[in-house]
Amino acid sequence: MPFRLSQRTIVTRIIATLTVSGIVGYLFGNTFLALSLASLALLIWNYNHLFKLMDWLWQGKSIAPPQADGLWGRIYDGLYHRIRKQRQKQKQLNERIRKFRDGAEALPDAALVLSTELTILWGNKKASQLIGIRWPGDVGQRIDNLIRFPEFAKYLDDGNYESPCVIISPVNSEQQLELRMMAYGSDQILLLARDISKLQRLEEMRRDFVANVSHELKTPLTVVRGYVEMVQASGSDLEPHWQKAFSTIETQVSRMDRLVEQLLVLSRVENNVEDDNLQPVNLSRLILTIVEDVQWLNQDKNHVINDDIAPEITIIGNEHELKSACMNLISNAIAYTPENGSIKVSLTSDGNKVRFSVKDNGPGIKPEHVNRITERFFRVDKSRSRNTGGSGLGLAIVKHVLNHHNAELAIESEWNKGSEFIIYFTLKNKQ
Repeated sequence: MPFRLSQRTIVTRIIATLTVSGIVGYLFGNTFLALSLASLALLIWNYNHLFKLMDWLWQGKSIAPPQADGLWGRIYDGLYHRIRKQRQKQKQLNERIRKFRDGAEALPDAALVLSTELTILWGNKKASQLIGIRWPGDVGQRIDNLIRFPEFAKYLDDGNYESPCVIISPVNSEQQLELRMMAYGSDQILLLARDISKLQRLEEMRRDFVANVSHELKTPLTVVRGYVEMVQASGSDLEPHWQKAFSTIETQVSRMDRLVEQLLVLSRVENNVEDDNLQPVNLSRLILTIVEDVQWLNQDKNHVINDDIAPEITIIGNEHELKSACMNLISNAIAYTPENGSIKVSLTSDGNKVRFSVKDNGPGIKPEHVNRITERFFRVDKSRSRNTGGSGLGLAIVKHVLNHHNAELAIESEWNKGSEFIIYFTLKNKQ
């Protein structure tokens, strides 16, 4: 039960002690001496316990405080109660820390806790296996002093941790690691490193397979097309059903050839991860050229194509890839917008970003399909895409091109009212 003692009680006890001492001294004829002795006794008694308390606090090895009666006994009991309560809290905290460390050790990824100054505070065993950072031996070291890769240094300098950083493992050159950094608490950073070697190998195998198959299909398709065209050129004596058969073959070969061509473009874009071929590109002139080139696609549908192209907008990029991306957006608008529709192509700059937009009044895209529209071979309406010759690869090509140029694709669409595809090029790419 908590012990409570008011200041009034203490003062009352002191006055009572001095009063009794004064009365005793008065009876013996020396009141002052009695009061002095009583005051000295109180002072000695309190200082004695005060020295015991100091000795116990600074030099005592036992958790239990000194034994005493009265007021100081209550004080010692209160201190002992507070110590036990604090030790219980410390025990609970240690248990939580132990559970956290056990959970962190069970992670398949390397985990490091960093300060805001990027010094290492804690790491699990996987961090030693994947990136060679040991805890507690490397505590206090800056992370960029131990992971010395230009990609990682640039990643830290940029300070944009939304996307991961891929490096070669400092421990094993055959391993590729994906590093992610995120805020951890109010003043710490969590770094996670994941081994993506198998995923990278599978991705490379997929890209190589697509590229090789596309190349292998190109030659036989060309041969088939040549023979079909030769037969059609001398096919005046063919019966109508044979003329129709060869016409169907020619149509399907052309469709297959376009698909193979887009697969090859997608393969080139995916494999082109170097920045060596980046150069200033006059985006205004490039888009105007594309608008003129696609007019032949518009001959049957008679769309009204309006352009609003700001002059002399230049960005740093790969001209061939940028042309492919912009061409895909414009040709998609022409292909999927009904006859006599309206298409607007615009290019503007607000000083912070360059905005390229293709807007149509076509059928639009349902909300549930917007997030999947850039997936390979995904088509909202398979029958309609087949009729227009769509392969489902155009927007996948656009997505990979924009990844190379630190650009973003925004899609604004309303069902049965039209769509607008917008590319935002960041200031980093502006010249």
